[in-house]
Parts: sequence; C-alpha cells; structure tokens
Amino acid sequence: MTDRATDIQKIINATLLYARGLDLADPQEALSAYTEDAYWDATAVGLKRFEGHEEILGFFTADAGAMAEQFHIMTNHIVEFDGPDTAHGTNYVFSEGTTKAGASIKAIALNRDTYRRVGDDWKISGRAISPLTTPQMEGFDA
Repeated sequence: MTDRATDIQKIINATLLYARGLDLADPQEALSAYTEDAYWDATAVGLKRFEGHEEILGFFTADAGAMAEQFHIMTNHIVEFDGPDTAHGTNYVFSEGTTKAGASIKAIALNRDTYRRVGDDWKISGRAISPLTTPQMEGFDA
C-alpha cells in the first residue's frame, strides 16, 4: 500500500473502532478512536455536543448503560487530506437498537469528520452527525 492508502485505511479503522466500541458496550474502545481534544456533535439528530475525552466518554458510558442492543454500520467513506497529519471526510452510519426501557431507535446519518495523525495512528478529532432520514430517537435517554 502507498503511504496515503495506509493513512486512509487507518482513518476508516478509527471510524469502525468507534462503532464496534458502541455496539459491544465498550465505551473505552469507542473513545480510543478520538483525539483528547475531539468533539462529537449530534445536535442535528436531537442529541448533544460533547467536547474532550471526559465529556465524550460520559456519553459513550451512558449509551452503554441505556442500550439493550444496538448496531452501527459505517460505509461510504470519503477522505481528503489537508496536510501530512490532518484530513477531513464523510461517511454514512446506519444505527438501530433497542433501549433497556424498550424504546426502538433508528438513525441513518452523514458523519462529517476531521482527522488527525497521533503517533502512528489516525484518530477522529471532530464528528458532526447530520440526519439523512428522519431519526427515530424517542425514548433514548443517554
């Protein structure tokens, strides 16, 4: 692989690591995809904006406690490089699940991400989530 192809694969792996961490109720794994100063903004789908590892981990932990089951499918990754250690891009997410209280959730959204190289890896430094279809989030309390 070329260096850029390797970088793209590492960026995609970060988005997949985030999804697997959420789906396996492992907030630390989900958080490991993010830089220390990252933001995660889902205000467009009716959730909140979280900044920094502590706030993001708090949300991922609450999500793990609220969800009985969930899955995230991440696809259609587009990555564009801004410099040797920074990039931005988009990907689609399809998420569905059931809360422990019995509510069903479903969201099909576009993630607008920024990425930064951290050591030998790439991490998400910012994520803004925008709905592609009307989200079904009623009863989700995390």
